[in-house]
This record gives sequence, C-alpha cells and structure tokens, in this order.
Amino acid sequence: MKTAHCLPLLLCLCIGDALAGTPIQLQHAASANTRISISNIAGSVNVTAWDRNEVQVGGELGDGAKPLQITGDNDRLSIKVEPRGGSGSGWFNFGGDSRMAPTTLELHVPRGASLDVKVISAPLVIDGLAGGDIKVNTISGNARIHANTPALDVDSVSGGIELSGQADKAALQTVSGEILAPALGRTAKLETISGHIQAGGGPWQTLTLSTVSGDVQLSGKLAAGGSIDIDSMSGDVQLRLPADTSAKLHASSFSGDLRSDFGKPIEAERGPGSSLDTSIGAGDGKIHLETFSGDLRVKKQE
Repeated sequence: MKTAHCLPLLLCLCIGDALAGTPIQLQHAASANTRISISNIAGSVNVTAWDRNEVQVGGELGDGAKPLQITGDNDRLSIKVEPRGGSGSGWFNFGGDSRMAPTTLELHVPRGASLDVKVISAPLVIDGLAGGDIKVNTISGNARIHANTPALDVDSVSGGIELSGQADKAALQTVSGEILAPALGRTAKLETISGHIQAGGGPWQTLTLSTVSGDVQLSGKLAAGGSIDIDSMSGDVQLRLPADTSAKLHASSFSGDLRSDFGKPIEAERGPGSSLDTSIGAGDGKIHLETFSGDLRVKKQE
C-alpha cells in the first residue's frame, strides 16, 4: 500500500525534472521568438527547430548532475546542466564536483528562437533555426550550425566552427579549430590563431579577418562601397574576387610570395617584401591585405 501511495508522487517528480542517470523528458511552453540559454559541461548538445511554441528536452542526464529543469518564463528559458552539490563559481560552477558523467541534450525549440549556448567538451549541432540571434561559447567541442540568422557570434577555444545557411552578421573566433563558412552575409569578422579558414558569401559591406599561422581561403563579392581587411602573420592567404569587383586594392607581404591577377606587385628596393596598389573597376570599395611571412594570392574568379 505504501508503494501504491508513493508511485503518483514519483511520477510527478519525473515530469517536473530529470534525474541523473535517467532519460530526460522535459517540456515547457514558449513564445515563437523566445530566448533560450543552454549550458552543458560534457556530453553533447543537439538543437533542432520545429514549428511549435514549445521547448522539448530529451537525452540522458549524466551521473553526478543535479536534476535538470527548464526554468524561466515563455519569453526567456534556461536549461543548465550542473554538478550535484557544486558550490564553485564561474562559467560552469568550476570548483564544484567535477566527477560528473557526460550528459546528452536533445532539444526541440521554436524556429524563431534566439539561443545562448555554452558547452565544454561537448559537440554542438544547431539545425533549422530562422530569425533569432545565436551566440555560442565552446571549449573542446566542434560547433555545427545550420541556420538563417541575423546575428551569429561563436567563440571556440579548440573546437572547429562549421556554418551552413546564412548569417547576416557573423563573428567567428577560434584558437586552433578550423572555420568553414561558405555563406557569410553582409558583415563578418573572422579570427583564428592556428586554425584553417575557408569562407565565402557576400556581398560584404564589411569583412575583417585575422590569422596568426592558419591558412585562409576566401571567396566572395564586395558590396558597393564595402571593405575587406585581411591580416596574417605566417598563414598563407588566398582571396578570390569576381571580375566585376570595384575597389581600391592594397596588398603587401614582408617575406611571403605575393601574386595577383589584378595588377603587378612591386618588389621592395631594399630588403625583402613586395606590395601592390591598384584600382579594380571603378574603385568604389576598399581591399587591404597584409601578410608577414605567409604567401598571398589574389585571384580572379572565372
């Protein structure tokens, strides 16, 4: 009899939160353009858009984690994996119990939702979102994002960034992970220390790119009056531009090999180095390219 009386209570607890080591089955009503905060220390995070005004969370909570809940109201929701008994501070309560097993989060969110995701040692996949902003901070995990978003901000320490879909405004930064972004929108800022960058898109009103040792392959169109600024230390840079580009081009390298389909580089009279200053088309925009020891190629798209 005691067991029979306790069973309804246990069922209620399972609906309200997810317990460690058990499958996650949570849901919460949400507005069509809700803002959702998600954090996970280890495991994986998969976010899929759907056409419902509801957030649903599945997966499995790792041993050592607090019971998982969806907190907040319909316009602003939070899903945070935390260690049981943790009393630390910082991004993920560092200083608490670190002996937490990986947690798998499988989320369905409204298509127009905005996301703020923080993950450590957890690969991230975001698929199908359209209309909301996306912000991601990741350490030791790749981020794959298929979305159409007005603003995308991704900061990765050792994981790569792969973007499909389109971001009107994108800021992508890695330390050692590669950046793959073939459809960047009007404004883009790309930074890496040693990761490879392969990007395209446009027409760009503003594009800035900085690399220390990572190689760069960039292909795209400049908007009327727009600007491209690329700076590299030892990474090789290849920029492909359409034949109808209209911009003033400055390119220089201290010790790398400089070649261009637009104008002829000039070797320095004294010491190493070469530079190129020329006008492409009507010269409406501005393109500024510099490397220290990396090779520099400016090619005309066929």
